[in-house]
Amino acid sequence: MDINAVSAPIESSRLLFAVLTPLCGAIAVMLTGKRPNVREACSVVASVILFLIVCSLGADVLHGHTFKFGIFHLLPGVTVTLRADAFSMIFALVASSLWMVAVFYSLGYMRGLKEHAQTRFNACFALAIFGAIGVAFSDNLFTMYMFYEIVSICTYPLVGHHQDEEGYKGARKYLVYLSGTSHAFVLPAMVLIYVLTGNLDFANNISTGILPAGANATLVTVLYILCLIGFAKNGIMPFHHWLPGAMVAPTPVSALLHAVAVVKVGVFSTTRVMLYVFGVNTMSALNLGIPTAYFVSFTILMASVIALSKTNLKARLAYSTISQLSYIVLGVALLTPAGIEGGLIHIANHAFAKITLFFCAGAIFVATQKKDLSEMGGLGRSMPFTFAAFGLASLTMIGAPPAGGFVTKWLLLVGSMQAHQIGILLVLLASTLLNVAYFAPITYNAFFGKRPEGEKYEGIKEAPLAMLIPLMLTSIISILLGIYPNIFLNFVKGVF
Repeated sequence: MDINAVSAPIESSRLLFAVLTPLCGAIAVMLTGKRPNVREACSVVASVILFLIVCSLGADVLHGHTFKFGIFHLLPGVTVTLRADAFSMIFALVASSLWMVAVFYSLGYMRGLKEHAQTRFNACFALAIFGAIGVAFSDNLFTMYMFYEIVSICTYPLVGHHQDEEGYKGARKYLVYLSGTSHAFVLPAMVLIYVLTGNLDFANNISTGILPAGANATLVTVLYILCLIGFAKNGIMPFHHWLPGAMVAPTPVSALLHAVAVVKVGVFSTTRVMLYVFGVNTMSALNLGIPTAYFVSFTILMASVIALSKTNLKARLAYSTISQLSYIVLGVALLTPAGIEGGLIHIANHAFAKITLFFCAGAIFVATQKKDLSEMGGLGRSMPFTFAAFGLASLTMIGAPPAGGFVTKWLLLVGSMQAHQIGILLVLLASTLLNVAYFAPITYNAFFGKRPEGEKYEGIKEAPLAMLIPLMLTSIISILLGIYPNIFLNFVKGVF
């Protein structure tokens, strides 16, 4: 059966089990906090169970099924309901698979540095995944908003994990930006959408959306803008400052923020609303798509320019994330088949590559205590596996074959031509050159550059296997996603 031949929704408690699994994992972690091995085992078991549940749902969605599960009813047209369709499976598969990998990596990182409050860390990590899976499987705007806020609250302690002045400052900025924008912009937009439509359920297809045909064009445009800037986890400038500020957190948290949960929750929510609340037809009729594409193009280029100026590795990766996220919004905003495919497939392609890059940054810090790029010349000869993985993941960020990012860039370029937007095509080409400029020198200098004066890297070796194996695994997957793009592309095509 073809995935595009979507049947009537089927009631399935597997959706509830998927959402509750990381929540139960967080509770188990807190109950076993005094026994580190049992505590970590709880995280591992929960992540594996979640991944298996999501895979079982994904297999059925590929056969054309859609699943729903109602949790409770609030008002007429306002419910907390879960839904698994082709669109939701893209993010759910990414979040569940990468949580499983991140659990093992975090074990090596946190123990290697003898970090404090590891129970709180693991519990909040699981709760963040609970929110992310809830967002992925939301059937309506209210449910998505609720879980979106859960992600913000549960990741706040992670950003401020070190409990120093810098950590508290970054965490405050993080919460003010994310909860402030969602309360100020998304919440009133949600109320007005409910007044217009009588419900907040997502449409069954991306063409029509849910807004009535006779709705005031100015009002619809205002609602669209409120949603676009209100989901500030998407990193669109000027509401991006929280993201570099959150880099004070431990590296596993940075990986969670940039690849697994937070920013992906932002772009997933943004694109879900674009396609399933407003719809392609409404966006095209009101000319909302192409202006959005050019608006986020500024973020793509400016964030790349800023990344070039950063010598701290995590800071450079942070601005790279800001730039790369806007590829996803840009692709959907083109409103062409190839553009939408390119944007949505980048949710997965970016996730596996970016988590690899942050894993590598953490491995370097654990092994050497070094954060600045100027201190890493020749370090690749002491840590060849780590920097080889970094180089492979960089190919996706650049968009070079055979990495997954090449599929993204190709589809976005085709989409820009389908939309007859030469300006967007030039933006994509310029951003690719900038990607090369801020990523290629890192790997090159690590293997072929000179060591810093007086530095012999004595005693430096690869990070513990608990960290090395996950980063090697995700780097290989980032390449396989380019060789076998249908792993996620089948779900992307099922959106249409």
